[in-house]
Amino acid sequence: MKDGPIIASVAALLGDPARANMLTALMDGRALTVSELASAAGVTLQTASGHLAKLDAANLLVAEKQGRHRYFRLSGTDVAQVLEGLMGLAQRTGAVRVRTGPKDQALRKARICYDHLAGERGVEMLDASHRLGLIADDGEPMLTEKGKSFFNC
Repeated sequence: MKDGPIIASVAALLGDPARANMLTALMDGRALTVSELASAAGVTLQTASGHLAKLDAANLLVAEKQGRHRYFRLSGTDVAQVLEGLMGLAQRTGAVRVRTGPKDQALRKARICYDHLAGERGVEMLDASHRLGLIADDGEPMLTEKGKSFFNC
């Protein structure tokens, strides 16, 4: 056995459908209650609490108490990036859901997905930025000099 991180234990946490649904519900950067996350996962409050305790213990979530409610959010952008990577991998391997975006039509148009723009408007902004020469994409999108000037960076 090799020394180092045991990725199988993290993969097992992410591999449970209820936990995966809870984590993806948090991808927009908001903090949600146990009740909201239970609804997103399609499980009871008691089951959701057990799942959230495991995710919190693994430092994938941060819990914040406000009054009598506990709010959960992703512990950082690194967790969001791993989830996005897994979503891309699932897409490539054919493990996808039929629904291609949020149920809410307004969220399909524009939303913030953890730390970036998403939805149709986010895609339109990215396409326009490429067309206008504000962004160059050599494997990873980066602002061009024109883009830095445009965005006052």
